[in-house]
Amino acid sequence: MSDTPYDEHFVSWFRAVTPYINAFRGKTFVIAFGGAAVESEFAKTLAYDVNLLVSLGIRLVLVHGARPQIEEELREKNLDSVYHRGYRVTDAEALDCVLDAVGSVYLEIEAMLSQGLPNTPMANSRIRVIGGNFITGQPIGVLDGIDMQYAGKVRKVDSEGINAQLGLGNIVLLNCEGPSPTGEIFNLQMEEAAEAVAVAIKADKLVYLTDSRGVTDKDGELLDAMTADEVDDLLKKAEWLSPDIRRYLPCSMRSTRAGVGRVHLISYEQDGALLRELFTHDGVGTVVTRESLENIREAKPDDIAALIALIEPMEEEGILVHRPRELLEREIDRFSIMLHDNIIVGCAALYSHSEEEAELACLAVAPDQREWGYGEQLMKRIEKRARKAGVKRLFVLTTRTEHWFVERGFKLGTVDDLPAAKRDMYNYQRRSKVLFKTL
Repeated sequence: MSDTPYDEHFVSWFRAVTPYINAFRGKTFVIAFGGAAVESEFAKTLAYDVNLLVSLGIRLVLVHGARPQIEEELREKNLDSVYHRGYRVTDAEALDCVLDAVGSVYLEIEAMLSQGLPNTPMANSRIRVIGGNFITGQPIGVLDGIDMQYAGKVRKVDSEGINAQLGLGNIVLLNCEGPSPTGEIFNLQMEEAAEAVAVAIKADKLVYLTDSRGVTDKDGELLDAMTADEVDDLLKKAEWLSPDIRRYLPCSMRSTRAGVGRVHLISYEQDGALLRELFTHDGVGTVVTRESLENIREAKPDDIAALIALIEPMEEEGILVHRPRELLEREIDRFSIMLHDNIIVGCAALYSHSEEEAELACLAVAPDQREWGYGEQLMKRIEKRARKAGVKRLFVLTTRTEHWFVERGFKLGTVDDLPAAKRDMYNYQRRSKVLFKTL
């Protein structure tokens, strides 16, 4: 059978997502969604996508709400729905409605994740969904003179128990109920429960499915990336944000500041939004990070002392080639640095060898800062500088991080592939791997 344009598109797309598959395997994601997402037309395909993530080796925790279903229960019993400061005032009768609605939604999600019909994306899947009392709740108490009764907040998350289940390959499915040590059950905010879980288990990503395509500005334009500080500023003035976004953004800001790698806000009304957000470069929603993804600048002579303090331990370990201070002083303009709270936590350098070929060198990140993705940001900064200079091919020499570079688009080469001047300087005792990337 001959190839078709569709076949070619599929092959190129599949190859393009491979770096994401490699990067996400073994990582922990928390996906949070309200009851409206369960009622949406794409709920079944969302279950397919969740199944796909698990099959790729991603550890998943799902946290669900049930707000519209609770509202329906209250209407059927002719009870009023009362909110204060965004929390549902939950008396005993309202709590019964909460328990019925949440239980029904939980079972519906469990059923969707248990599908396995032939000729569907979940054929032959063996997903195990585990629930349990992993979240302990406590009462909010009295707010502004109003007794919130059974409205609660998260007291504790059993991170050890959750991680044990994730280690067995199970999906952990959590709802917005929080039993307490006294035997009472409290009605939790889904978004706050998801935030608490993501922080407790040190999740790499927290994904909120929302009633909007993401965070927008006042003109309706999507903001594809924000820092926690930018979110803080926006919440003080953004009257135009949708109800879900207004509830989820504060949790997103706090999560990233507490150590969650990235928080994504995407729409549950867009089929495949979860996959497109996670497995494409541009995504489809808004990503919130602790710091700006471009918190980088070019190095100056005043940075030399701090730069030496950063790279010297790695030089002593043999990870980096030793650079005398005098050499750094002469070549400081080749370096880009990553700053956190005005402290240098990473660096990388660009050495030109011809009009079209250059070296990425001295890529280093402080050991206690490597979880934040600074190395990749520095690599991209050097690539940007190289492109601006007209460089067509970038190369790197490494003794320890060959796979890291391969996952980011570099390909293994040989010493003979190096520019002549660099080839003559090659240290055969170090036996560094040589990798290339076409820009």
